[in-house]
Amino acid sequence: MKNALILAISCLAIFTNCEQPKDKEIAKTYTEESHSYAQPNDAVITHLDLNIDVNFETQIISGTATYDIINNGASEIILDSKFLTIKEATADGEKTTFSLGDMDKSLGQPLTIAIKESTKKIAITYETTSKTEALQWLNAQQTADKTNPFLFTQGQAILTRTWIPIQDSPQIRITYDATVKVPSNLMAVMSAENPKVKTKDGVYHFKMVQPIPAYLIALAIGDIEYKAISNRTGVYAEKSMIEKVHTEFSDMEKMVLAAENLYGDYDWEQFDVIVLPPSFPFGGMENPRLTFATPTVIAGDKSLTSLVAHELAHSWSGNLVTNATWNDFWLNEGFTVYFEMRIMEALYGKERANMLALIGRQDLEEELEALSDSPNDTKLKLDLKGRNPDDGMNSIAYDKGYLFLRTLEEKVGREKMDAFLKSYFKKNAFSTTNTEDFIIYLNTNLLENNNISFNTKEWIYEPGVPENAAIIKSDAFSNAEGVLDTFMKTNNIDASVTTDWTTLQWVHFIRNISEDITVAQLQKLDDTFNFTGSTNSYISMVWFEQSILNNYHGNNVDHKISEFLNTVGRRWYVTTLFTAFKKADRLDEAAAIYKTARPNYHSVTANTIDVLLDYKE
Repeated sequence: MKNALILAISCLAIFTNCEQPKDKEIAKTYTEESHSYAQPNDAVITHLDLNIDVNFETQIISGTATYDIINNGASEIILDSKFLTIKEATADGEKTTFSLGDMDKSLGQPLTIAIKESTKKIAITYETTSKTEALQWLNAQQTADKTNPFLFTQGQAILTRTWIPIQDSPQIRITYDATVKVPSNLMAVMSAENPKVKTKDGVYHFKMVQPIPAYLIALAIGDIEYKAISNRTGVYAEKSMIEKVHTEFSDMEKMVLAAENLYGDYDWEQFDVIVLPPSFPFGGMENPRLTFATPTVIAGDKSLTSLVAHELAHSWSGNLVTNATWNDFWLNEGFTVYFEMRIMEALYGKERANMLALIGRQDLEEELEALSDSPNDTKLKLDLKGRNPDDGMNSIAYDKGYLFLRTLEEKVGREKMDAFLKSYFKKNAFSTTNTEDFIIYLNTNLLENNNISFNTKEWIYEPGVPENAAIIKSDAFSNAEGVLDTFMKTNNIDASVTTDWTTLQWVHFIRNISEDITVAQLQKLDDTFNFTGSTNSYISMVWFEQSILNNYHGNNVDHKISEFLNTVGRRWYVTTLFTAFKKADRLDEAAAIYKTARPNYHSVTANTIDVLLDYKE
């Protein structure tokens, strides 16, 4: 049975027909996973059939999750569950016993279901609760149109278990079908084949034929519309936003083509983006076929659409080839940032890509400083056992991971690097990998066969950034630094020299304001460039940060900061500003704002700020 289990899983993962081997060698085993109770080497899920009803009045999702399973002779199968009410379990249609283990703050509870060696299907009837962390229920006033409620899920890293009982490990990939019942005036969309118009009865059917990990199962429900960009790309948004979103993301098809030219075919058929209400905690989430995105990237000039390139790149690194455990998270994000920069360079030129990369480099330096007391957290390969995997979702994975790959590219040459990455994605398509397997593949397929030596292990297993890190330069940023330096010395600034500046130049300019700037100088900059009134969320965020740190109160900026924090739930932005309040010893102001803002935040953001401000409900 054990050979049959492993063989069947391997066949599913690569979409080929396999025959039972005559020998008893195991083709594949799952790695030890500290963030899931599942024991997939004993019994594993392979397909989900989800049938749920979404009740906006009670704010409860109820229904049944039915799984196809493969059993390796075990008498039980273990799933992950957190803050769910489990009502019944069946095995091959007959009631069976189940139990919930002790509650862990991060991991939730193991859901153990009794099965037989012959069991092919299990089903769990359940309900979500008010504590369900993946779900955010929004009232009409919290949406763009302010006419209907909204719901979205956020499963990464280990929150899918809070709205579906499931084996919530990134190395366990499944296909899924879903039937979702919602109010008839709303539309439901998922990380699957999606509708383009509303149904009359509010019932929606979904199918995801490629196997994906649990954290990529996603659902959004609202009064939304769809508008195509090409035959395989398009956008969903509320009615008042749809035209703006369509215009802002009009380069999506070009991005897909640029990505395919680099690293092979896009294997998910459709690439759509849904812009969610502003409480969405991330810039974007790479749910297959349907990226979830924050409205903070709708700037009106496509200046922040590198986020779309980033989420598209995840279609290869992360979705197609997934980190086996959250200790290997850099394999998802470092590769994706590298790929994102290559897409941006292909479409908009090397200077824009370098500006993005240089901002990431600066973010990395700030992260290294913030983690100076915990240097092990600055390694690419992490040990997060006993911790929430969110602890590793920072600039180390993203920007140190990128810098490692960029430095490697400069060492081996772009042509060899591209051939290597293309083969890496193809070889590992629809499967998972870990850091150690990547190193073996790197050595075998790039370094050793080209007689190249590289300090791979130092980059991955040592703290900080090695001395051979690539140097990133930007003429546009040098220009911005020159203008700022002149202003600091003379107190004069010629606005005409900034006429053609991009958003990234402005961000760099503001972020590099020196600590000895005076309130009068900040007032002059604000009066000249109206930073406080900026409609670009990125510029607003960095300006508000400087205002807090330097006790600038001009032009009603305090009100604008409070308004921003009460309407924007993007964790990066929110954390940056509340951290600034903490650094400036203005915690009373922060606490007063957070008290009103917290109900607007998804649990992912609220949990972070609760710790930062030592908030107690």
